[in-house]
Amino acid sequence: MANGITQTPRAIHWRYGVTPAVRRPGLCYSENFHVPARVSEAIVLRTYPLKEADLVVSFLSRDQGKLRGVARRARRPRNSFGSGLERLSHVRMSYFQRENRELAALDSCELIHSQFGLLPDYTASVALDYLAEVTDQLLPAGEPNERFFRLLVAVLDHLGSGAEGSVWRGVTYFSIWALRLSGLLPELHVCLRCGLWLDDPEAPQAAFFARGRAGLVCASCRGPLDLRDAWELCLASRKMAGEMLQKPPALAAAAMRGPQEGADLRRFLVQQIESHVERKLVTAPMMEALA
Repeated sequence: MANGITQTPRAIHWRYGVTPAVRRPGLCYSENFHVPARVSEAIVLRTYPLKEADLVVSFLSRDQGKLRGVARRARRPRNSFGSGLERLSHVRMSYFQRENRELAALDSCELIHSQFGLLPDYTASVALDYLAEVTDQLLPAGEPNERFFRLLVAVLDHLGSGAEGSVWRGVTYFSIWALRLSGLLPELHVCLRCGLWLDDPEAPQAAFFARGRAGLVCASCRGPLDLRDAWELCLASRKMAGEMLQKPPALAAAAMRGPQEGADLRRFLVQQIESHVERKLVTAPMMEALA
């Protein structure tokens, strides 16, 4: 009642300078009903401290791609996030996202699967850092990429299996598919300079790669291009790469049981990633130091 007159909800909104919001079907809303709340499966990539008690969280959602958001009071003992913001945790994230805002507001997260079981294994722990860094650096913000999300989940499941060679197989598998899904994987069976077929069954050719140069070149083209510091990608590694592009991680490249198998392939893939993101990966030399 105001001066004996009952005000409608619309009149109250206009009186206080608030424009009524149109709610969209299929979205839940917070108490501030102007901001729709999204609930998405997500994988936490990295967190950064903000102020005294907050965190900036970079995460890959299944339906919205890579996003960043602020988790208020996440660094306090009692918070609504629990252990769900640990690196590469698979969670169900609830967040509010305003238009033209770079950072979403994270409300809570429900833990689906954590990677705590891999932490005692130092090699697996470094591999997790590598997966998170490549995903965070390679993917553009706000572009849905469900196939990349499923790739990351599949590789994490494979690492958690504890099978022999699972860490090195998983890292290599992830690297080649990350490049392919990003449209950056060069042809692995043809010399990019002369077009020579490198995997001729009757006369297989040596293949070479160099930092800052996409793809492979044959031995005849190595000299004219002055690739004296080039590395060779052996035929076995090229076959291994072809197998990984056709099978799931648990079935691909069964011969890769340690760091020595496929070392040249991992070096080639890392250099292709670094050329695209235009920076050196921090975790790549840490992985190879364990080989």
